[in-house]
Amino acid sequence: MLKQTLILASSSPRRKELLEELQIPIVISSSNVDESFDPTLAPEEIVMYLARKKVEAVYSNDKESFILGADTVVCLDGVILGKPRTREEASQMLSQLSGKTHSVYTGVAIMANGICSTFYEKTDVLFWELTDEEIHDYLNTGEPFDKAGAYGIQGVGRILVKEIKGDYFTVVGLPISRTVRELKAKGFSMPH
Repeated sequence: MLKQTLILASSSPRRKELLEELQIPIVISSSNVDESFDPTLAPEEIVMYLARKKVEAVYSNDKESFILGADTVVCLDGVILGKPRTREEASQMLSQLSGKTHSVYTGVAIMANGICSTFYEKTDVLFWELTDEEIHDYLNTGEPFDKAGAYGIQGVGRILVKEIKGDYFTVVGLPISRTVRELKAKGFSMPH
């Protein structure tokens, strides 16, 4: 019988917040895994692979709990846009996204009783046509630098978004309603 403890294999404050808002008690155990991947994989395979790697790294230290891991990528015209390393890179990404629809994939892995299951969700996001000034102002918020695709939909970045098709929380980094359903299916008891 597993402990009704949920370990989040992620240091993402956004994922932590989404779970805490549902009053799910969590323990953070950031996995610090190598996030390199085979570039020939499809975006949905990449996010599920990386989520699984995070969960497996934490599972080696705790086999008694439920372990949840997730990974998010932004994909534009078949190209993965990761987290920008410099202001110039962030500016370039935002310029590429301007006026276009891109896809955000979040892969989720759940480990329970030594069995790991994975799934992903995809949401399409359409950006407004962005002016150089809008990009410059957004860069000045500092928000783009720890986020795939150089924006955060839950922060100031929401003003860049014209339309989404799919689950908003997939873009934030954890498709929460599907995640809860998958946890329950594995025997995790939700708080009442």
